[in-house]
Formats: sequence, structure tokens, C-alpha cells
Amino acid sequence: MRYFLSVAAFLFILPGAYAQKTPEGLFINSKAPDFRAKDQSGLEIHLKSLLKKGKVVLLFYQGQWSPYCNNELRRFNDSLQQIIAKGATLVAVTPEKPESIMKTIEKTSASFSILSDEGLKIMKAYDVAYEVDENTLTRYRNTGINLEGNNGKNGNFLPVPATYIIDKESTITYRYFEPNFKKRPSIKEILQNL
Repeated sequence: MRYFLSVAAFLFILPGAYAQKTPEGLFINSKAPDFRAKDQSGLEIHLKSLLKKGKVVLLFYQGQWSPYCNNELRRFNDSLQQIIAKGATLVAVTPEKPESIMKTIEKTSASFSILSDEGLKIMKAYDVAYEVDENTLTRYRNTGINLEGNNGKNGNFLPVPATYIIDKESTITYRYFEPNFKKRPSIKEILQNL
């Protein structure tokens, strides 16, 4: 009888466990999935094409409503010439709609490509996407943050803030993956790994 109760409990919990899968991100030495998407200028960004020129710094951020993301994008933009001098291209990815990306640019002066990840294809390929729980959504709404309004069809999904460096062979050579959204990599660390 205990055996059947255990099996029944396991089968009841199992679907919820898979639904709540926590992203882990891709690891160093993994192959970086290729992607194509349009940036804020309507330019099609193709990872494979960028890698022919050199390394790519791929940055995932949550949105224009986050002061932590805005600060990070501002720091990256301030150091953009140093990144370019190392032969690398900087690309940021967000679940937000193109209109929200324009707000990000207003707040950060970002002059590098920012991609709206329609359908969360890039975020899912890099295993950084997660659905925000109802308690957090309520807290966000109480402070005036409307994820669905910012993200459109991407709904209540966000990326774990993550940064990858990808070499010309499409191999991830550096990873910063931190669920604590207040922590971000230093520019010095990024430059040292280029």
C-alpha cells in the first residue's frame, strides 16, 4: 500500500517539478546555438555572421524597468570601444517588445545591437528563460512594473541575467550566470576573457 501511495505522490508532483524547471544556462565549452533576430535599427543580426569577424559578447537582460539592467547596459556602452578594440561584438537580448527597447536606449544611451527575443527562442536556446511566479508579479505590479505590457507576447518570462563570450568556433569560452539579479559581471572581467 505504501508503495502505491509513494508512486501516486511521485506522479502527482512530477508534472509540477517539470513545469518549475529552473534554468541553468549553457556551460563553458558548450556550442553556442545560432540565432537570427532584428535589432533596434531593423538590422538582422546573425550570430554565425558576427563570429566570422571575431568573438561575440552575448548579454541577456530583463528590461528597461530594471535599474540593475540599465546600470549594466550603461557600463557596457561606456566600455564598448574597449570591447571592439579586442575584436569582439557586443549584442544584448531581452524579452521586451521593440518599443520597450527604445526606452532602454533612452535610459542607457546603448549604441550596440539589442534584440527583442520574439517567442523567447534565443533565451530558451541558451537556457536562461524562466516564468515569473505570481507573488513576484504582484510585487512588480504594485511598483508599476507591467511585464506583459513590456514583453507583449513573451508574457511573464524573463532571463536570468547572463553574459557569454563566444569564440569564432561557436564555443562558449566565458559564462556569467547569476540568478541574483543584483549581481553582474565587471567590465574588467569581460575584457580579461576576450
